Amino acid sequence: MHLDLLILAPMGSIFAIAFAGYLAMKIMKNSEGTGDMISIAEAVREGSYAYLKRQYAGVAIFFGVMFLVLMALALYGKLPIFVPFAFLTGGFFSGLSGFIGMSISTRSSARTAYAAQSSLNAALNIAFSSGAVMGLIVVGLGLLDLSIWYYLLNWWYSGHAAPYGMDKLGAITSTMLCFGMGASSQALFARVGGGIFTKAADVGADLVGKIEAGIPEDDPRNPAVIADNVGDNVGDVAGMGADLYESYVGSIVATSALGVAAFGSLGLGLQSVTIPMVMAAVGVVASVIGTFFVKTEEKADQGALLKALRRGVFSSSIIVAIMSFFVVKYNLGMQYIGVYWAVLSGLAAGVLIGLSTEFFTSTKYKPTRDVAAASLTGPATVIISGMSVGMLSTAVPVIVVSIAIMVSYYLSGGAANANMGLYGVAISAVGMLSTLGITLATDAYGPVADNAGGNAEMTHQPKEIRQRTDALDALGNTTAATGKGFAIGSAALTALALIAAYRDQILIMGGKIDLSMMNPRTLTGLLIGGMLPFVFCSLTMSAVGRTAGAIVIEVRRQFKEISGIMEGRTKPDYARCVRIVTAAAQKEMILPSLMAIVAPIAVGILAGVDSVTGMLVGATVSGFVLAIMMANSGGAWDNAKKYIEEGNFGGKGSVAHKAGVVGDTVGDPFKDTSGPSLNILIKLMSMVSIVFASFIISFTLIK
Repeated sequence: MHLDLLILAPMGSIFAIAFAGYLAMKIMKNSEGTGDMISIAEAVREGSYAYLKRQYAGVAIFFGVMFLVLMALALYGKLPIFVPFAFLTGGFFSGLSGFIGMSISTRSSARTAYAAQSSLNAALNIAFSSGAVMGLIVVGLGLLDLSIWYYLLNWWYSGHAAPYGMDKLGAITSTMLCFGMGASSQALFARVGGGIFTKAADVGADLVGKIEAGIPEDDPRNPAVIADNVGDNVGDVAGMGADLYESYVGSIVATSALGVAAFGSLGLGLQSVTIPMVMAAVGVVASVIGTFFVKTEEKADQGALLKALRRGVFSSSIIVAIMSFFVVKYNLGMQYIGVYWAVLSGLAAGVLIGLSTEFFTSTKYKPTRDVAAASLTGPATVIISGMSVGMLSTAVPVIVVSIAIMVSYYLSGGAANANMGLYGVAISAVGMLSTLGITLATDAYGPVADNAGGNAEMTHQPKEIRQRTDALDALGNTTAATGKGFAIGSAALTALALIAAYRDQILIMGGKIDLSMMNPRTLTGLLIGGMLPFVFCSLTMSAVGRTAGAIVIEVRRQFKEISGIMEGRTKPDYARCVRIVTAAAQKEMILPSLMAIVAPIAVGILAGVDSVTGMLVGATVSGFVLAIMMANSGGAWDNAKKYIEEGNFGGKGSVAHKAGVVGDTVGDPFKDTSGPSLNILIKLMSMVSIVFASFIISFTLIK
């Protein structure tokens, strides 16, 4: 009977992909606009494809090498034979989700700009539909990957012995954990590389265009403007899609693995695996229903636009909250209904983190307006104010996640059975991400609106068109920050579940683990783990700075050497800026991305499994807080600049505006490169630790 319920996962996958296809066809029926609008959109599309082609070629080499390493370990008896192949499929589907989302976003921006000629609601409909394609493709492909592996492994282990003395279900979930490493690896390369690209182009374009030359944002005279628009798609759409794909599947497989440990001895192992996968399928339906609630009036302000998006998200959350009760009750019975309260704690935590993020990053509220007011006294006070807002904004998410952990742990039965409590913590992360189809839509629509505004500016559309796209773009900054809050919050919960799964993996393989705070190896690991997110952010921030510097030099050169650019008589060499950022991003992403893979193995070999556990805990704590601070500081700086551009504190071109632009350029790599990459970092290190657990036990130097 419960196997019949599991069939809802592939059915949910097909439904999500089919509805995404319907939305894509609906978008394509709209006109892309005038010849100039189509030309700009094609240039952005070509640049985006060229970047992804080069990125995927480089990442393919990494995946080829890792496949050979994992295959060698499998043949040596250190891993199940399916792990190398699971690693490849995880990376493939993660990359595919980002690619499909980017393909639609680059086809939607000009259509959004052209639709803005008729109404704000028409523009919102196209931009949001594009975001919904991204969200539904992520959950659809995620469920497809999960379903394929579950049914394949179930068939295989029905006729073959499971490794390490595990039962069939334990072997299935243990192997499925490993394809999360492939998804996380691809996501980190996509997030870091795309983040370096988009923010280096953005910062370079702003520093020379806005501050030095005094020309508007997205002015066609700026040689870096096309690279900036390409970056929105490869970083904020393709990178984000790959990122949230791995968050989504990671939370489900971690929960499934812990469910076997918690309920397997009670004969409820299969039921505990069923719950997160069926909840994901329910979330698909809820997300699709939620998309129909997103509409607004023509003269809507930021508050009305935000309410339109909230209606979609809240309606989906209510549906999941109701249906999850029946999913838990059917599978585990009323005796373990505490698992349902864990689901609700995750849903509630996600909503509260979103509201907190909105408060600290929206121009409706005092924190961002205070950052804008600080621009009256110069760039330094803008930076100080934005950093202060970001640091203060960490309090609510940390407290909310802490409460969610306690509630989900104890209400799931953690006092009597620690594994049940950990299952509750993991299922709360699934609850938080169950409505990802629509929460990601509210995030992914932002880059489309941003590109639409750029298209309108470059093709000299009427003023009201840019006003409508700017309204959508400004809201996109807040919803993007909210989306990052969801991803970061779920990452903290999922990382705890993965650390528990790592502990279980060590014990299954005959290893010993001592997590006492008096254990010097654990303390050493804690310190190293706490340091790693800061080193990672240093590497990614420096990469953005160096690449942006190269763009600054190139834009200055073109302004100086190509006559007629400033007068509009000569077109800049857009392609050269795209090539510079593409080459730099591919080079700069390698070191920070490899750090996440090398660090757990190196620490494990040198100091043992206790240090690895400490490292994972330390990285989760510092990475969680640092990611929130960077995302919200960046969001506040960006929206403070837009608040000034609306006519406050002197408006565009004023001293306050120039100071606000400086704050925005500092915030760009905070919110779109380093900050959002941290949630992948902490989960990827846990995944690597699980996959290489046997290797670490065998080759630890200090026994």
